[in-house]
Amino acid sequence: MAEGLTGGCQCGAVRYLIVGPTPPCHACHCRECQKQSASAFGLSLTAARQAFSVTGPVRRWDRPNDLGARTTCVFCVECGTRVFHIDSLTPDRVSVKGGSLDDITLAVPSAHIWVSRKLDWVLLDPAVPTHATQPDDMAAWRAGFSSGCCT
Repeated sequence: MAEGLTGGCQCGAVRYLIVGPTPPCHACHCRECQKQSASAFGLSLTAARQAFSVTGPVRRWDRPNDLGARTTCVFCVECGTRVFHIDSLTPDRVSVKGGSLDDITLAVPSAHIWVSRKLDWVLLDPAVPTHATQPDDMAAWRAGFSSGCCT
C-alpha cells in the first residue's frame, strides 16, 4: 500500500489506506457504538470515500440509524473486526473505526456525540465540543467537521 494513514482488522486479513490529511476523529456514545465496540463509546474518523481504499475479505451488514437512514457496517469475514461504516445520508464519506488504526494515538476525539447516552463513569474534557444526541443535519455536520471546524 502507498503512504498514508493505515489500519486494518485484528487478524490482518483486511487492510486499508486513507490518503491525504488525517481526518478528524469523534467519539460516539450511542448504544449502537457501545455494542459494536464492546466498550463505552466508538471512535470514528470520517474520511472522503475517494481517499479511502480497502483490501481483504469483508462482509457488509445494514442497520437503521437514528436519522431514519441506513448504516452499512463493514467488517472482516475472518475475525469479525468492524473496520468502517457508510451512512446512506453521506455515501461520499466513510466512518473508519478509530481502534482499527495502526497508530491509535491519532484517534483523539475532536467532538463527542450522543453524550446523553454516555456512561456515568466516562469523564469528558470540557474543552471538547459535545452534542446531547447528534447534530440535526448530520451530513452538514460531517462536512463541516471534516473541513476542520471542530478540531
